[in-house]
Amino acid sequence: MARIALTVTNDLTCDQRMQRIARTLSNAGHRVLLIGRQLPESVPLQRMPFGQRRLRCRFRRGPLFYAEYNLRLCWFLLRLPVDAIGAVDLDTLLAACFVARVRRKPLVFDAHEYFTETPEVTHRPWVKRVWETVARLCLPFCRKAYTVGPALASIFTQKYGLPFGVVRNVPEAMPTPPERVNAGPPYVLLYQGALNEARGIEQMLQALTALPDYELWLAGEGDLSAPLRQLAQQLGLGQRVRFLGRLTPDALRALTPQAWLGVNVLEKKGLSYYYSLANKFFDYVQAGVPVLTMNFPEYQALNAQYPVAYLLDELQPEAVITAIRELQRCPERYEAMRQATLQARQVWIWEREAPALLALWNEVFA
Repeated sequence: MARIALTVTNDLTCDQRMQRIARTLSNAGHRVLLIGRQLPESVPLQRMPFGQRRLRCRFRRGPLFYAEYNLRLCWFLLRLPVDAIGAVDLDTLLAACFVARVRRKPLVFDAHEYFTETPEVTHRPWVKRVWETVARLCLPFCRKAYTVGPALASIFTQKYGLPFGVVRNVPEAMPTPPERVNAGPPYVLLYQGALNEARGIEQMLQALTALPDYELWLAGEGDLSAPLRQLAQQLGLGQRVRFLGRLTPDALRALTPQAWLGVNVLEKKGLSYYYSLANKFFDYVQAGVPVLTMNFPEYQALNAQYPVAYLLDELQPEAVITAIRELQRCPERYEAMRQATLQARQVWIWEREAPALLALWNEVFA
C-alpha cells in the first residue's frame, strides 16, 4: 500500500484528531508517518500503529517559527520515501506543496479550521495576506481536500474553486458512560482544549464568582495559561479552578464523564470560530455530558438533531450564569439533554466517519 506523510505544527502528543486519522489509514494498510514538532516540554511519544517524527525548531512562535518549520519540513520530506503528502492547515501547506511538486507526488489538504479567520490572524491584515497567498498559490495543486464541517466545506469550495469533502472530528466510540453523572455540589464544569484567545475562559472565570457550587476544570495549556492563572487568583476562586495541564487522550476520556457540563464557548472573533465544529463538543457528548456552547450555525444544526446542548446567544458572564442556573433549577431539562447525549453518542462516532476519510484517500491513489 501507499506511504503517506501527514504534517502538523503541534507536538503530536494530544492531537486526538490526527491520531485517529493516522490510525485509520494505517489500519487500512497504508504506511503512515505523522510529522510534528519537538517542544522543550514535549513528553515521550506513545507507541502507535503508525510512525511519528518530531522536528526541532529554534523558534517557537511568530513568522520566524513558521519559516523555520516549513524549511525543516521541506528538507525532511525531500529525503523521505513517500507516495503522498497530507498537509494539515495552511501552516504546513507551503513545504508540502513544494515537495509534492518537485517529487511529483499527490498532495492532499486537510483544513482543520478557517486559518485566515482565526482570532490570531483575522485582525492582522499583513499576516492574513501572507496566508491567503499561500492558499491561493498551493491549493490548485491539491488532488483532494477536506475539512471538519459542511459549512466550512461550502465556504472553501466557493472561495478556492476546489471541492472540499467533509470528515468530521468525532471521537471513537467509548463504552457506555456511567448512568449517574456528578450530581454535585460541587458541580464540575469542564473545558478541554487550548487556553488561547477568544475561547471564553475569562468569561467562565468571571461567571464562577457568582456560582459558589461549581468548579471549573481546565484541561489544556496555551498562550493564556499564565494570565488565566493570575485572573483566577485575582478573582479569589482558589481551589474552585483546577488547571490540569495537557492531558493525553486516554486521560481525557477518563476525566470527561466526571463533568456535570462540558464547556465549548467562543467569542465571535473571526469566521473560523463562528463556523467551527470543535472536537471537544463531540467528546463531551460521547461521555454522556451535556454541553454549554454557542448558538453558531454548526451547533444549531447538530442540536436540531439531538438537543444535547444549551445554546448561548452571547458570550457574557451574565449569560453563562443564567444558563447554568437555569439548568440547575430545571433538572428535567438537564436530564433531557443528557438522554439526548446517550442517543447522539451512538451516531456521532469515528466508526461512522472513517469511511469518508478512506474513500477520499482511495480516490487519491485511484
